[in-house]
Amino acid sequence: MDQYDHLDVSLDDDVLTIAIDRPDNLNAVNDPLHAELSEVFGEAYETDARVVVLTGNGDAFSAGGDVNWMQRNIEDPENFHKTMREGEQIIEDIVNLEKPVIAKVNGDATGLGATLALFCDIVMMSEEARIGDPHVSVALVAGDGGAVIWPLLTSLNKAKELLMTGDLVSAEEAEELGLANHVVPDDELDEATEEMIDKLASGPQTAIRYTKKTLNAWLELGNTVALKEGLALEGVSQQHPDHEEAVDAFLNNRRPDFPSGRDTED
Repeated sequence: MDQYDHLDVSLDDDVLTIAIDRPDNLNAVNDPLHAELSEVFGEAYETDARVVVLTGNGDAFSAGGDVNWMQRNIEDPENFHKTMREGEQIIEDIVNLEKPVIAKVNGDATGLGATLALFCDIVMMSEEARIGDPHVSVALVAGDGGAVIWPLLTSLNKAKELLMTGDLVSAEEAEELGLANHVVPDDELDEATEEMIDKLASGPQTAIRYTKKTLNAWLELGNTVALKEGLALEGVSQQHPDHEEAVDAFLNNRRPDFPSGRDTED
């Protein structure tokens, strides 16, 4: 496989591990990391791995989009068009990858980080981690896949609540909602993930892969219905004054005052 600057990729026997590798930034996704994510799952298809594991180095799975990257996209809208094309590729490659993909959620998974985790086939989650999609907190549409996957795993109205508020949920609640398959103490996450890897890698590979492919027809349908529209509408929100205000507020450590929102008192 190619060498990556922001992904730690290793093939150990028949297990391919992809670790998001910006630990000093809570594995927040910037422009080059996003480009690498749009390539790595396609490359994983060509490996001899029986199982793929997606995780994050350090204390977080991924904190979603890097705000400095958002600022760059505001200043250069054409760059966001590239981001949209890559975003579609990331989701399609995960869905089309026939090998089972396990998300080892070792810490908070938010925004795009949550989307990446939830599009995996099995989510193993530390009980100390949280998950959520706070696109709205930076005045963006949850268009990178959240609108596809959350309603399929929870319910339409619960997905609406969580995506329109941007609230994070605990690992315990994530398991109750159907977002996580298994929640374990942090110091047991590696062992529990290894047990799941062994179960999948030891099984009949053709049957497992084609079962995944059959089930993922629902995701392909969801992507057809909502992914392209979601990315397009996220592009619209990316150019709205609300988003510019949210990014500026974050970078200057103040509370945002959204132009389209209700007037609030300091």
